[in-house]
Amino acid sequence: MLLERINSPADLKKLRLEELNQLASEIRARIIEVVSSCGGHLASSLGAVELAIALHYCLDTPKDKIIWDVGHQAYAHKILTGRNKVFATLRQYQGLSGFPSKEESPYDPFTTGHSSTAVSLALGLACAQEYLPFEKRYKVVAVIGDGSLSGGLCFEGLNNTGHLKKDILVILNTNELSIAPNVGALSTYLNKLISLPIYNRFRQALENFVRTRVPKGSRLLRLANKFEEGLKGLFIPGIFFEELGFRYFGPLDGHNLAILIPTINNILNLTGPNLLHVITKKGKGYPPAEADPVRFHSAVPFEIKTGKSLASSRLTYTQVFSQKLVDLAKVNKRIIAITAAMPEGTGLDRFRNTYPDRFFDVGIAEEHAVCFASGLAEAGLKPVVAIYSTFLQRAYDQLIEEIALQDLGVVLAVDRAGIVGEDGPTHQGIFDLSFLRHIPNLVIMAPQDARELEMMLEFAINLDKPVVIRYPKAFVPDSSLPSPPLRLAEPVILKEGKDILVIALGSMVIPSFQASNLLEKEGIKITLVNPRFVKPLNVKLLKEISQQVRFIFTVEEAVLEGGFGSAISEVLETATIKIGLPSEFICAGKRDLLLEKYGLTGHGIASKIKANLK
Repeated sequence: MLLERINSPADLKKLRLEELNQLASEIRARIIEVVSSCGGHLASSLGAVELAIALHYCLDTPKDKIIWDVGHQAYAHKILTGRNKVFATLRQYQGLSGFPSKEESPYDPFTTGHSSTAVSLALGLACAQEYLPFEKRYKVVAVIGDGSLSGGLCFEGLNNTGHLKKDILVILNTNELSIAPNVGALSTYLNKLISLPIYNRFRQALENFVRTRVPKGSRLLRLANKFEEGLKGLFIPGIFFEELGFRYFGPLDGHNLAILIPTINNILNLTGPNLLHVITKKGKGYPPAEADPVRFHSAVPFEIKTGKSLASSRLTYTQVFSQKLVDLAKVNKRIIAITAAMPEGTGLDRFRNTYPDRFFDVGIAEEHAVCFASGLAEAGLKPVVAIYSTFLQRAYDQLIEEIALQDLGVVLAVDRAGIVGEDGPTHQGIFDLSFLRHIPNLVIMAPQDARELEMMLEFAINLDKPVVIRYPKAFVPDSSLPSPPLRLAEPVILKEGKDILVIALGSMVIPSFQASNLLEKEGIKITLVNPRFVKPLNVKLLKEISQQVRFIFTVEEAVLEGGFGSAISEVLETATIKIGLPSEFICAGKRDLLLEKYGLTGHGIASKIKANLK
């Protein structure tokens, strides 16, 4: 096994070309072996194996810097940079991150997990070199995918890089598929793949002719430049990037090391911004992933031989949302569904398949998704934007300016709210309550179970206000707790007791109910309230209830600073004891394990209450 001999990129450089191809096959087998057991971003990483090998073969890492946009493609990079022996801990508690992580390795310049940031990060590194001694300078490479180009931040970085003319290599890896099929004219343009090497030879000859034979400022020089521009448009798909200030190369076969390695070596010796366009196959080397790259983008554990999923068949909150929205849209023709490149992840694929004319996938462009929804709502439609909590952070300004300020009836279905699990700190949806609840005009709800999620979605669509519904990445719990019809700001009193008041939000209602049963066995009488609403709150009722008990507790699956517990403290104007998550970046690990670690289970909540009572 060649892979056993690779402990760093330095070992990689000792191999012959034919051995590098064998190594690529071994890396693919290793990735499939591990991801089949623990899940992860399989298809993207399989497609970028040769690219990772070529980059580390040509560069002097970690002195030279590689920034992998998002990090979906980076598993081979991890294996090549000394992490193969612990690769089986991928996405596990206290194991390897599923994304690049600067805390984990010096080969990862940044901790990443959100799309379209790599070019801007790379430009910052490139500009910083001007302030460093010559011997400390390094080469900078940003690896982006075609999905990254649907995010506006990527274009901001490309535009500024072309303007500043810094020494950067951007590698655009297009595989005709990002997370979901790419949307828009740019994707179509990039996939019109034509490659004529004669263009680069002609360009060089033209440059030599102009430099040696044509006087500066002459009419012939201007004609030569115009002729070259026309040839670009005819011969290559890179004129767009050339107009941004980049020298464009490609497209090349991203799996052909005999082409990749010399090309990258040559480009690294050029100055200024350069862009290398490579074409890869998502899921390369594993037939089930090649056939269904969407399903294997973020794969759950699976059987290697067949590709069959080993995931539980239990119903999730996402699936409940998905089916209810389809049912509501059957009656209400004004309902429009919007996703930012995550139709399968958010459950909107079912809506897309049922009502394709009322479905929009805007690409990895959360800011645009929210602005777009505002326009639809202003015209009298009922847009529902399904988005992960962690990605909603990217559209904060639009939430305030285009939704709340306009007081428009947009519904934001905030999936993956709270502990997400194995995807780690870049994906934990723990900050949304703190950045949402102070925004005027927003109505914010959180369901205790599947029935309440269905009720809240119907209620939100019928309410002419901007509404947020947050729910976790979790199976819906078995629940016999009452769910009376919703009324704006009205909570549900689930138990009445004279000792303490527990106000538990959303996913914490059932664990708090379990905690109350444990405490009652010890003689502690509890009033348990499901507020349903984070905003608005029924202040009068909550004050009346709070005056009948000795202590007040709040429980939430979110950071405590500025969260739901803070809202209760503010409106009751009395001391409350808050149970929730600390203001820190929470590592990867199974959801149940992390909830137990932070005391957000029935036993954990009961223990925290008893400790505070003492």
